Amino acid sequence: MSSQSRLDRAYKNAKVIPFDDQSKFILFSDCHRGDNSFADEFANNRNVYFHALNYYYNHDFTYCELGDGDELWENLNFDVIFRAHKDVYQLLSEFHKENRLAMIWGNHDMVYRDTKYVKKYLSSYFEPKTDEDIPLFPEIKYNEAIILKHKKTEQELFLLHGHQADFMNYIGWKINRFLVRVLWKPLQVVGISDPTSPAKNYKETIRIERRIKKWIANNKNQFTIIGHTHRPRFPEAGELALFNDGSCVHPRSITGMEIENGSITLIKWQVATTADGVLKIIRVPLEGPQKLTEFITE
Repeated sequence: MSSQSRLDRAYKNAKVIPFDDQSKFILFSDCHRGDNSFADEFANNRNVYFHALNYYYNHDFTYCELGDGDELWENLNFDVIFRAHKDVYQLLSEFHKENRLAMIWGNHDMVYRDTKYVKKYLSSYFEPKTDEDIPLFPEIKYNEAIILKHKKTEQELFLLHGHQADFMNYIGWKINRFLVRVLWKPLQVVGISDPTSPAKNYKETIRIERRIKKWIANNKNQFTIIGHTHRPRFPEAGELALFNDGSCVHPRSITGMEIENGSITLIKWQVATTADGVLKIIRVPLEGPQKLTEFITE
């Protein structure tokens, strides 16, 4: 099956979520939440991410994660990740309780395709203080793709991880997972990055984007938002509508996409220093806001 066929299948089977100009979404991907060891890239931005998550919860956003939220290549199961970042998952659980959580699986958490695995590990957790199981994400379902469909204009925003255009990270993901666990994770601790990852390989990033652009061009410039490559992308109106929300493992910052008031904005959260030397976490718009309707094609 070609990358174009995999993208076709993801679009055909995508979960459809209706929205309007009053709807608010925050899109993050590639958090790679790990075990809080030296190999856990998420740990560097954990406080920034948690602050941003609180902001979006308190401002009534729906949280959409476009894959690779959990680092399940380097780590054997979800439990060790949950224990390392328990407060993050408890806050995500609050989104879930209010039906404001939409999750997509990527190549690093591709095990979430298995509904039995999700039910076993994500439904609840054991709380030793009270000696009981506490609901975490009961009845949650991970999707390969999501379509946000505007109630009035019927414009569709196609959300997916993007590894559908990456053969070894979609078809050969188990091989890559094995190599990461036995080879690249130990080397990462001493500062050597995995050169096969599209996030670390510029030429591979270009190839993946080219394949997805081809699919977009063949599908009436379908508005598409991906992650996977970790490279933020925000096209101008009139260009091929391929967006990328970046990642949560940039050095000292995280990036994401906000959809609000019928517009889309690429944002960054980072630690900044005030004039009197106080460190604070701030939100910085990088691109936009741009009206979604400017990307509608006939």
